[in-house]
Amino acid sequence: MATDTSPSTPARPPGAKLGYREYCCFPDDGWRHEIIDGDHVTTPAPSTTHQTVSKRLQHQLYTQIELAGLGLVFNAPIDVQLTEYDIVQPDLVVVLKVPVDRTRMITHTKINGVPDLVVEILSPSTAAIDTALKKQLYERTGVAEYWIADPDNQRLERYRLADGGYCLEPQADPATALSGGLRVRLADIW
Repeated sequence: MATDTSPSTPARPPGAKLGYREYCCFPDDGWRHEIIDGDHVTTPAPSTTHQTVSKRLQHQLYTQIELAGLGLVFNAPIDVQLTEYDIVQPDLVVVLKVPVDRTRMITHTKINGVPDLVVEILSPSTAAIDTALKKQLYERTGVAEYWIADPDNQRLERYRLADGGYCLEPQADPATALSGGLRVRLADIW
């Protein structure tokens, strides 16, 4: 949830898109609030299975990326403002320092820009949003790699941006990302 808060959500004219100002007014009510293409999207708090997979993935990302000095790893809730009208809270986010230090996009309150890797973990309440709406959003805004972790089917879909569109990477164990700099053993997350 946003850290800058105001007492109420400002009224908006019909057809107007929501932005970060309105986002900061959403209540801290246990729901995940996001803005996609100017529209308010909510989903319930994640399940224990979801959180277990998130913790295990985050451990591998943190160990291989952050401890190695390659970048920073964040877990939800973290505000990521991709565009003026797209503010999301991905389950996991990676911003790399190499080959170019992109950490300047990290502010005190949010990540203001496009991360290198975004991970969403499917839950029954988020599956449609994560596999369609957010996948299109991350592709449209230029997120280089997008992972969808499916705990129920123990499957990790990895998309890599090429020529402006996502290409589904072949299933592999270990799964690799970030030009081979990251290797995740699937048995360690399920």
